[in-house]
Amino acid sequence: MSGLINYTSSGVLLIGLAAKLPDLARDRRDPFLRAICVVTALASLCFLLSAPPTVGAINRVSGIPNLAAPLTYTSITAYSAASLVLVVYWKGGANVRRSVRYWVLGYALVLLGIATTFALGEAPEERRTDFDTYYANSPFTAEMIVLYLVAHLTAVTVTAVRCLSWAREVSGWLRAGLLTMGAGTVVSAGYSVSKLVAVTARWGGRDWAALSSQVSPGFAGLGALITVVGILLPLAGPTLGVWQHSRRAYVRLGPLERELDEMLTRRNLRLRRPYWASPDLLLLWRQTSISNGLGFLDGHFDLHLYEETRAAVLEATGDQDQAEATAWAAVIATAAREERDGKQPSDSGRLGGRLPEPAALVRISEALRAGTVVTTPLRGRSVTRGPV
Repeated sequence: MSGLINYTSSGVLLIGLAAKLPDLARDRRDPFLRAICVVTALASLCFLLSAPPTVGAINRVSGIPNLAAPLTYTSITAYSAASLVLVVYWKGGANVRRSVRYWVLGYALVLLGIATTFALGEAPEERRTDFDTYYANSPFTAEMIVLYLVAHLTAVTVTAVRCLSWAREVSGWLRAGLLTMGAGTVVSAGYSVSKLVAVTARWGGRDWAALSSQVSPGFAGLGALITVVGILLPLAGPTLGVWQHSRRAYVRLGPLERELDEMLTRRNLRLRRPYWASPDLLLLWRQTSISNGLGFLDGHFDLHLYEETRAAVLEATGDQDQAEATAWAAVIATAAREERDGKQPSDSGRLGGRLPEPAALVRISEALRAGTVVTTPLRGRSVTRGPV
């Protein structure tokens, strides 16, 4: 099980990155899109490099006992800096490029400092999980540890402050994304804080290695995942909203399609149902089936029944939309029954090619689902009517 959570998290993030790469290929000059891809890739790399099996493999292949440590610290620092740059690009403003240059230059120097101090220090014994506390008193290596932890804490703190303060100025999916990303960076701060506490305790002669090796990875993993979700929410949110609307409309059209189901199947008017399809595609399939069925029943639609039912419901409710929907529900149910019984349509008293408006189909379906009965005043028929 060692490293399984790391590899799973890394894989999930790579899937998210793969979903954004086509957008990046279409618009390579978009700095915000580039920043999203960089943040997601670095988050995935952090999980990959920090997995104990990966740490052991890097050290073994390179021949350097703890080379995985600076590589992991570099990826964590770069990820936290990239998240900050993303927020700067996201918000925009007059001095975006200058601000981005300052942050990139500053963290490039931090990365150089990590490499330099590791090269100057000595860490001969491999430590896969407690490197920070084990070498907390070693010259140069200790400075490397403090440097990357302070750099990480600075980046996530600034990112959290910017996200949460900006969230007060906006609404909708952007606000949800900023609040989520801000929460993710606050959680991520627990990684560097817990490690700094463990390192400081080691300087005082106390052994709090578990705080660094067992507690801090949980903060890092959870914080990275929440942060990436926050980044993706404003991008995926509108699509999810459309899908939710389509799913709701698909379900609400169910009674109308079921009213036509037998005829659609018998007359081979239904398209093959798409499987593993988006809600949009499923809604289009159901709408097409209903349209095919209504077009086929056109000759059976009874004008008198429509007018009688509409007048009766309008008198009872005063709701014109409900009256028209109920009238159509009665006409469609009657036409489907007549077609099923083999009754031939006549030219007199028919609606003459008139079909319900697409926007009214949901109301018609709900009138069919309501299933209450009213007797029309002129002809004594029993017809379906919606709730009054």
